[in-house]
Amino acid sequence: MADPIAKALIAFALLTSLLLCSHASSDVPFIVAHKKASLNRLKSGAERVSVTIDIFNQGTSTAYDVSLSDDSWPSDAFDVISGSTSKSWERLDAGGILSHTFELEAKSKGVFAGEPAVIKFRVPTKSALQEAYSTPILPLDVLSDRPPEKKFEWAKRLLAKYGSLISVISIMVLFVYLVASPSKSSAKGSKKKR
Repeated sequence: MADPIAKALIAFALLTSLLLCSHASSDVPFIVAHKKASLNRLKSGAERVSVTIDIFNQGTSTAYDVSLSDDSWPSDAFDVISGSTSKSWERLDAGGILSHTFELEAKSKGVFAGEPAVIKFRVPTKSALQEAYSTPILPLDVLSDRPPEKKFEWAKRLLAKYGSLISVISIMVLFVYLVASPSKSSAKGSKKKR
C-alpha cells in the first residue's frame, strides 16, 4: 500500500524539479552591480570621493543598450571633477564585466549615504527596458575632523616597523648577560670546594 504512494510522490518530485530547472535555465541576462566609494583628503584640505561601479552579467545571454545612472550625488554637496555620473554601452555579453569610475569633490561637511545606481538594459525577448540596481555605499563622513595624533604614536609606528629587530637584539643582550655573568650557585659551589 505504501509503495504506490511513494511512487506517486517520487514522480511528483521529479516533475516539479524538471519544471523548476527548465524555468531557471531560461536564456536571459542577470545583471549584478557593485558600487564602491573611497575618500581621499588632499593637502589643501579638500576631500575627493572616488566612485567605481562594476556591472556583471551573470546570466546566460547578452544584455543590450546598457546604461548606468548614478544621480545620488546632489550638486549642492558635490562637484564632478572627472568622469560622469552616467554612462552607456552597446552590450554586455554573458559572463562579461563593465566598469565605470568618476571622481567628485565635496563642497560641504557631513555624513553622506549614497543610494544605489540604476542600470537599465534591453533583453531581445522583451519590449520594455529592464532595471537593475547596484549595491548602496556605506555612509561617508565627508570632510570630518580628523583626531589629533596621539602621544606615543611614533613609538607604536617604530615598534610596528622595527619590532622584530628590537626583539632579536633584546634576546641577544639577555643571552650575553646570562652567559657572561657568573651565577650565584656556581659561586657558592666554588667556595665549598676550597
